[in-house]
Amino acid sequence: MKHDEMNEHDGMKMDHSKMDHGKMQMDHAQMNHGDMKMDHSTMDMSMEGMEGHDMGGGHMMHMGNLKQLFWISLVATIPILLFSPFMGMDFSIGSFQLPITFAGSEYIVLVLATFLYFYGGKPFLTGAIGELKEKAPAMMTLIAMGITVAYGYSLYAFIMNQWVNPAGHVMDFFWELATLIVIMLLGHWVEMNSVMAAGSAVEKMAALLPGKAHVLHGDHVMDMDLADVTIGQTVRVLAGEQIPTDGKVLSGSTKVNESLVTGEARLIDKKEGNQVIGGSVNGDGVIEVEVTGTGESGYLSQVMKLVSDAQKSKSKAESLADKVASWLFYAALIIGLVAFVAWLPQGLDVAFERMVTVFIIACPHALGLAIPLVVARSTSIAATNGLLVRNRQAIEKAKQVKYVLMDKTGTLTEGEFTVNATKSYSDAHTDDDILAIMAGLEEHSDHPLATGIKAAAQKLKQAIPQAQKVTVQKGVGLTGVVDQKEYQIVNAAYLRKNQISFDQNDFDQWSKAGNSVAYLLEEDQVLGGLAEGDQLKSNSVSFVKELKNLGYTPVMLTGDNRATAEKIADSLGIEEWHGELMPEDKLKLLEKYQKTAKVIMVGDGVNDAPSLAKADIGIAIGAGTDVAIDSADVVLVHSDPNDILNFLKLARATNAKMVQNLWWGAGYNLFAIPLAAGILAPIGFILSPAVGAVLMSLSTVIVALNAMTLKIKDSE
Repeated sequence: MKHDEMNEHDGMKMDHSKMDHGKMQMDHAQMNHGDMKMDHSTMDMSMEGMEGHDMGGGHMMHMGNLKQLFWISLVATIPILLFSPFMGMDFSIGSFQLPITFAGSEYIVLVLATFLYFYGGKPFLTGAIGELKEKAPAMMTLIAMGITVAYGYSLYAFIMNQWVNPAGHVMDFFWELATLIVIMLLGHWVEMNSVMAAGSAVEKMAALLPGKAHVLHGDHVMDMDLADVTIGQTVRVLAGEQIPTDGKVLSGSTKVNESLVTGEARLIDKKEGNQVIGGSVNGDGVIEVEVTGTGESGYLSQVMKLVSDAQKSKSKAESLADKVASWLFYAALIIGLVAFVAWLPQGLDVAFERMVTVFIIACPHALGLAIPLVVARSTSIAATNGLLVRNRQAIEKAKQVKYVLMDKTGTLTEGEFTVNATKSYSDAHTDDDILAIMAGLEEHSDHPLATGIKAAAQKLKQAIPQAQKVTVQKGVGLTGVVDQKEYQIVNAAYLRKNQISFDQNDFDQWSKAGNSVAYLLEEDQVLGGLAEGDQLKSNSVSFVKELKNLGYTPVMLTGDNRATAEKIADSLGIEEWHGELMPEDKLKLLEKYQKTAKVIMVGDGVNDAPSLAKADIGIAIGAGTDVAIDSADVVLVHSDPNDILNFLKLARATNAKMVQNLWWGAGYNLFAIPLAAGILAPIGFILSPAVGAVLMSLSTVIVALNAMTLKIKDSE
């Protein structure tokens, strides 16, 4: 957990294992690292277990069933392709001639086509029923209408050719019906594979956990499968091992590397009473840990739930695609019926042919894949780049963003403070006394400022006093009792607000050097002051420059003093900055910027929670705080500002692909439907149903391939 400055000092100690499980639990998704088994109700890592794919009208498809549908339908399609003509034409390849005909071949085609219609077409027919019940005809209704008309017309052609008028010939569309169903099933399978791509990134997160844990049973240690470890047990973690579960250190001390889990690069001291996260790497010490979270209650499982939530959320662009499909359904229905009536004088078979062609052309399979394929691919890319997109609408809103509001500490700076100056203003206290008392008050806090103070105090020759009754003053600092005396740690803004005098010269000198300044008070008297410095992240300057090149305006927000804020902003090349801010001030500034354009807010998810929730897009630095998860639209696993650039670039590329796919998925209908209806018949051009099926299939392939080419592009 990172805090921006002293006025955001809240003294909270973040416990990773005590995140809000009520909001984050993986609905029955018990994780078993040994075989990567997860309950189907959330996300199954295997192809066979992917469940919950909405194919329209509330009809849910199981991935294993979809594979079975496709392969069986494909087997049934092959004889149809061999025994029936394509577009009513015969083909010869040397001595081999298509279609292959023999006595009864037409009946084989009829039986297989009937099987295909009711078996392979079942998900589309069921989906259409659901849509019609909801009075919202869209994707599935269009597909069902296309295959039903194709089958019905082909059945009519079979009866006419076999029984009514064997001497004549009415062209059937069994060939087109079979390929239509198989291609649509294949398209959904492609979509499912794409949706599962993000799951592979989550699987890599789960792989951070070891397969076994050293569990203590009295004086004995037993190696157990991680899936069998339960909350309340005690595990021993040896030097260099990965910590198997979330837990609390019971004995021992060590330094832990949590970078693979939270993105925090520095080693973190862990001793008795501290919390550890499953998946982090133990240092040189040996520790014994009481298990507080494993399986669905573990931190990694909660992060995995973020990706699952992102896959389930429905974006505005998808709603638009549904609307387009609905309009297309009514347009195709009306134009198809008009074409039927218009061509009826030419014969019933001709009129049916025109109507069938219109319905096949209008089949919206490509449109149905247009947005889900792109979003699934985008979510997968985001996950593998340390971007957990909780709200997919954030990707669409990004194209309208102008301002990127950012905290200073942890976003632009390292968040690792060192004490550069300590000064006593009391005859009763030395400089070391001031540092020791402040360290005692900070003992139970792990924010960067507190860490710097405690690190400096450990070098003192005197003992650090214990503080009692420590309470947080939000946006100010904290209070506590040391040796029966009540003290406060505050910032300069608090002193000014309460008209408490302090040495302005020291403050100016410290702050102009880029330091955060804190003061120790006793009964509204300043006993001493302390200056801490932070370092810019190595890539912050290039990050700000690239942000500007992309057309965004960076704005730095900080509760630090104005002199420090100005120095940091100048070093980064940021023209717009605001210092000495309380959390509520940040919210007011954000609302002010929102009056002119869309705004991204980047923060640590603690004091910035209101701003993260209010922003058009909230981006939380680090995935280790429950408030960040609850408030942000996007969580950056690695505390790296360049990940913000990756998100913005990915959002741009994603939106471009969405628009392209919507045009490929539906745009061709603007020309093809009128042609299918026979609008150019007076000049001798008539579009056949088979060519319509080919066009529809081609658009589906183009949409899928186009989505697969999505990537994070470097700016030009």
